[in-house]
Amino acid sequence: MLSGSKRKALLLSLVDAMEKQGSWCGETHIQKCSYFLQAMLGVPLGFEFILYKHGPFSFDLRDELTAMRADAFLAVRVKDTSYGPTLSFTLGPNHEVLSRYGQEEVTRYGRQILFVAEHLAPKGVAELERLGTAVFVTCTEGAHDAEKRARRIHELKPHVSLEEARAAVETVDALRAEAAKAGVI
Repeated sequence: MLSGSKRKALLLSLVDAMEKQGSWCGETHIQKCSYFLQAMLGVPLGFEFILYKHGPFSFDLRDELTAMRADAFLAVRVKDTSYGPTLSFTLGPNHEVLSRYGQEEVTRYGRQILFVAEHLAPKGVAELERLGTAVFVTCTEGAHDAEKRARRIHELKPHVSLEEARAAVETVDALRAEAAKAGVI
């Protein structure tokens, strides 16, 4: 697991990459993208994730984001949308100080961060929930059979149809294959 400042530098790099890909950069997006980095691509962020309301979630990561806001490494802005005002994360005024301490890790894991940002950051929350749950089932239950994984997703998340679960498993398998081909796992 990475030290606190190095892990925070990776999170800053992730938020920056997500913003550049047009992500909403809400906490749910950061949670899911961090989970993919850690569980699927092997970036040693060291967060404990559980399967929660909207897929994999880390209370430790939530605390880390709050601490980073308090230290002005991250900032939030209110996005006024048709859904009402929501918070979006962005780099804070002190982000450059922290980024220098973790430059080696940002360089080491930059390809993984870019991969996640390009492939996942622009997706909506519902799709991220399905994909995150597919990774969770794949990584924690060790099931290799796609149909068994899809049925397990539907069992864990009944609001996700079996067809949507199958599509999520197929997408995750394709992402894993692409990541392996690109040398990011």
